[in-house]
Amino acid sequence: MPLEDLGRLILARRNTLGLGIRGAAKEVGISHATLARVEKGFLPDLENYEKIRKWLRIQDETVVARKVAGSVPLVNFRREKTATPATAASLARMILAAQAAWPKGKN
Repeated sequence: MPLEDLGRLILARRNTLGLGIRGAAKEVGISHATLARVEKGFLPDLENYEKIRKWLRIQDETVVARKVAGSVPLVNFRREKTATPATAASLARMILAAQAAWPKGKN
């Protein structure tokens, strides 16, 4: 599943559960403004990505970033100078998932 589809999945789950943006955000554990931005297509930071992924009940290995015309995938980092342990663990899992999905024999 492309990372860019998170917004569509959030909206679908909210509709299934009959939740507004505030109710869903409370369940996810993030602000309603953040959830609304992700639902509109903005990429979350790694910590919020983990919370959303768990709420959507999707495996992190199934989420990939689309490659756009030779560019590298974009990651939304916060302005904090150090990563939290949860963010570091999320980043490590994303790197391992990307490595596993990399075509064999390509460098």
